[in-house]
Amino acid sequence: MAIQVIIADDHAVVRDGIKAIIEHKDKDIKVTGEASDGKELLELAKAKPADVYIVDISMPVLNGVEATRRLLKAEPKSRVIMLSMHDDSMSVEKSLKAGARGFIVKASNSDEILQAIHEVCAGRFYLCAKVSKYVVQGFLGQTSSTIETSRVELTPKEREILQLIAEGYSSKEIAQEFGLSLNTVHVHRNNIMRKLDIHKQADLIRYALKEGITHL
Repeated sequence: MAIQVIIADDHAVVRDGIKAIIEHKDKDIKVTGEASDGKELLELAKAKPADVYIVDISMPVLNGVEATRRLLKAEPKSRVIMLSMHDDSMSVEKSLKAGARGFIVKASNSDEILQAIHEVCAGRFYLCAKVSKYVVQGFLGQTSSTIETSRVELTPKEREILQLIAEGYSSKEIAQEFGLSLNTVHVHRNNIMRKLDIHKQADLIRYALKEGITHL
């Protein structure tokens, strides 16, 4: 039976490119769904689960890291490959800590993409050549300041709301997006600012960018 794959990326050209690679080079893999943001991915995964999910790390509304956390909480057996424009250590660390089993950059060649799907589906980990160096540098006990530094723990809902704040959504728009009252959104915003000890919108945006919660 073919490996069923769902691709989540906010750029249709990226989804089309990965789908074309799969359809032309590997008949043992089948793309069964596409999503343009993390929220759409979760809805699709619930309605029509796949074997492997290729997830863009920097999607709007709900980013790939948070979508991966939620996906794995709902279905722990899900296999996620994170897709990114960047090959920095922070993105790799956040992805693997969220539960992704693979990480590939958008510049990866077609063979790497196909190998990643097969490896992750088989229960193994796969890091493309551009980021595998971080296993040696960080995950095997060398230096990894981003893991060791103390950090504030925001709730999943607070991370979602912070992403939308950073992307320029108003409190009213955020309330409509999540079906919350305006007062509840204000409470979440105040809690975020209190936890982070941040009191300006610009500083919230900088924090969200620094932590990879959004990529503007």
